Amino acid sequence: MTSCSLIRGYLADGTDGPSIFSFEHHQHTTIDNGGQAFRFAVAHHQANWIDTLHFYTQGKSCNNITFLEALNTKSKTQGVLIIQSDSIVYEKYWGDMTSDRLATVFSVSKSITSLMCGIAIDDGYIHSIDDPVTLYLPELKNKDPMWQKLKIRHLLNMQSGLDFDDTYQLDLKHFKQLKAIAKLNYGHNVMKQIRRLKFRKEPGTEHRYESMTSQILGVVIERASGKSFASYLSEKVWKPLQMESPALINIDSRRHNVAHTFGGITLTMKDLAKIGRLYLNRGLWDGRRIVSEEWIRQSTDYDTSNDGYHFNWYNLSSVGSRKARYPGYYALGICAQVLYVNPHKQLICVRIGSDNINPVFVPELFEQLSNCVQFNIPGK
Repeated sequence: MTSCSLIRGYLADGTDGPSIFSFEHHQHTTIDNGGQAFRFAVAHHQANWIDTLHFYTQGKSCNNITFLEALNTKSKTQGVLIIQSDSIVYEKYWGDMTSDRLATVFSVSKSITSLMCGIAIDDGYIHSIDDPVTLYLPELKNKDPMWQKLKIRHLLNMQSGLDFDDTYQLDLKHFKQLKAIAKLNYGHNVMKQIRRLKFRKEPGTEHRYESMTSQILGVVIERASGKSFASYLSEKVWKPLQMESPALINIDSRRHNVAHTFGGITLTMKDLAKIGRLYLNRGLWDGRRIVSEEWIRQSTDYDTSNDGYHFNWYNLSSVGSRKARYPGYYALGICAQVLYVNPHKQLICVRIGSDNINPVFVPELFEQLSNCVQFNIPGK
């Protein structure tokens, strides 16, 4: 049965796997927006001069590269958006991407799922991040004693101890892991897969990134709130943040309707930037509290513990970078879908692409950019 997921994946997305536009071949549901849209101002003077700025990179093949070269050297960048002080100062698109086209942001979705967890706590649906997962998924109590030790905190920090791997390598050595991730992406019953999971280690003893933890977190949020993930996200984020476009989220099937909270959200670049704006403003949106400031602090403050990964957000210590004088933080998806936020510089950067095989690590590129320039926004 699991092999069927591999076949479905091959038929939907080919041997290269899912792309930023492959949501068109997946079951999905709509995240509705409201009737009134917030739009970032566009600076009269665009910062096109950053194209020729040179940056240091840690890759072996180059260590002095311009911004534009970094975006286009084998990276297949589709779009870059840079916003400072609520004004768009840099906006470029390549290939099939446009300003209003939807694109899947893969594991950036995990950071949005984290946001929804914080909101569910504020709403009283979830009592505490130290609640055991079995409080919300009681059917797991008798599956493995480890389930009762698994806390929501462990899901947020990738410390679940689950025996699950994110691998996309098509070879015999990794075939078992590949089947599992294919089933998560293309299977028709996510809860059935969750019930069959085993543990490698006791929860909380090891930080190890894998997507199943964020999927379980999404199910916890749905169970706790009594709402579908799409409708709750629409109510609490898409409508109050005045998103310009409805978004989409993949689901396992119409029958079970479990949202792919680990990596299935599809939206426009400008609407993704609004998530950054919310975090930049410590959970406030034009004076309205969307999520607690403490949740934002725990998610994004510079902290080298847990490999720099907290509540499904990263800081640059996660790649061994020295702490910048004015550090930012970021959400990251495969093929380098990036939402970077630097509150010290009032800066939001978004990168969407179909690949990222060059030596430049995009969040570090944005971090260097934020710490070496100050944008001028005369008259906005």
